Amino acid sequence: MADIVSGTGDSASRSMAAGERAMGVRRFGRVNWLGMWTLAMREIRRFMAVWTQTLMAPLITAVLFLTVFNLAIGPTRGEVMGVPFVAFLSPGILMMNVIQNAFANTSSSIVIAKVQGNIVDTLMPPLAPLELVIGFVAGGVVRGVIVATVIAGLVIVGLDVPMTHPVWAAVFVLLGSAFLSIIGIVAAIFANKFDQIAAITNFVIMPLSFLSGTFYSIDMMPPMMQTISHWNPIFYLIDGVRYGMIGASDGSPWFGLAVISGAILALGWLCWYWFRIGYRLKT
Repeated sequence: MADIVSGTGDSASRSMAAGERAMGVRRFGRVNWLGMWTLAMREIRRFMAVWTQTLMAPLITAVLFLTVFNLAIGPTRGEVMGVPFVAFLSPGILMMNVIQNAFANTSSSIVIAKVQGNIVDTLMPPLAPLELVIGFVAGGVVRGVIVATVIAGLVIVGLDVPMTHPVWAAVFVLLGSAFLSIIGIVAAIFANKFDQIAAITNFVIMPLSFLSGTFYSIDMMPPMMQTISHWNPIFYLIDGVRYGMIGASDGSPWFGLAVISGAILALGWLCWYWFRIGYRLKT
């Protein structure tokens, strides 16, 4: 009799487990916090393992840009937006490095996995599409924030550049890191080889970075170019960080916040959908 009851109980347990799987209820909860944390830590450790390339290289690039522009143009340029040229230039250089590194972190991780054929190791664990997006983006955000912190320390201490609105600067660094991390995911899912990612970097990310007010105020540009610049989301990132550091900008930081937040939501949904259907990942 006990065996019959035990068998019936085992069958009921198996039926309940099957029902939970069918309804999408996972035994570790509705959110796989451990899985997201593990994926994020993998992404962080991946770039920290080669910190001389991922963290020192942006610092050296920033120093070279600031030195060359200050020596070549600084003495004759005069003030821009009421501050010395090097102070005006610093936020753009900072944000440009954040953008490039956040994009590189997510795009390289996914493309390497696709090329080596081990992307399945990321897709098979019990991680929902949104959890995959958050895990990858977290790694890119941490890398972007570290790069921003190192360069900000350099320009604040070494060049005596003020930090007028630090909260605004931090918000736009975080948003910029998240936005470019998401763009990196989109690019990596679409690309099937390193050449395609290099093409996106050279012909999309770099031009958008350089033509977004990094080295100049868009008020100096012809009206048509100003209009085009306002359609460039990276312009709002650089303009927002500039407002946070020197207290001056070409546009409203609130409007820039709205634009970037909307772009993050739109592209984040696209990443979620592509992970959900396995677009260019499962073939």
